[in-house]
Amino acid sequence: MNDQQLLRYSRQIMLPQIDIAGQQKLLAAKVLIVGAGGLGSPAAMYLAAAGVAEISIFDDDQVDLTNLQRQIAHRSADIGMDKVISTLNTLKTINPDVIVHAHKARLADQQLLDAVRAADVVLDCSDNFATRFAINRACVIEKTPLVSGAAIRFEGQVSVYTPGQNNSPCYNCLYQSDGEELQNCARNGVIAPITGIIGSVQALEAMKLIMGIGETLVGRLLLLDGLTMEWQTMRLKHNPDCPTCGNR
Repeated sequence: MNDQQLLRYSRQIMLPQIDIAGQQKLLAAKVLIVGAGGLGSPAAMYLAAAGVAEISIFDDDQVDLTNLQRQIAHRSADIGMDKVISTLNTLKTINPDVIVHAHKARLADQQLLDAVRAADVVLDCSDNFATRFAINRACVIEKTPLVSGAAIRFEGQVSVYTPGQNNSPCYNCLYQSDGEELQNCARNGVIAPITGIIGSVQALEAMKLIMGIGETLVGRLLLLDGLTMEWQTMRLKHNPDCPTCGNR
């Protein structure tokens, strides 16, 4: 760690839970973020600012005017640009030392497995169940920690799954994979700060996993009602009959 890095990350390094050792773990970490929208924007920006070494971002969409209300990695001038390129430009502005791999693609099949295998932590910032179940399955296969978030209307939720560790449940233990996709932001709307709050929590949980500090949200689902500003926690258990991570 050089003098510039010591100065840039000094406010983190002074925390006794982090110190030099924790910052060095961040500076060596590789994070995969799936989705460069409302959740992926704040998550990626905070991870880049915090000093994560490499961030790989996958998204197959382009910046649209309707995105700008909440997807803070993008600017008006970026309309029509690939979201991953707009995000890359933003992250390099925040921290030129971060290595950003921008992929305009929808992750699936072997490419998904390869990307998950190469990461220390995966952040699911996608907006549909099919992608979430595919990411969860890949993380279970590769035993890669997963930080999953979702936001809609005034509501948000986030949890952490660590396949193969501490009898952790997986996303499929919580949601059945044969459910129908009924809710999304385009149909139901979303208040902008909810995506920022949940994406920021995802970034914090990812950093805790990388540094091995604190108590993560493994085995817990954190729920936010933005209208009442009340947080609730649901306890999650591993389902031995889960079709993804069960004992069958």
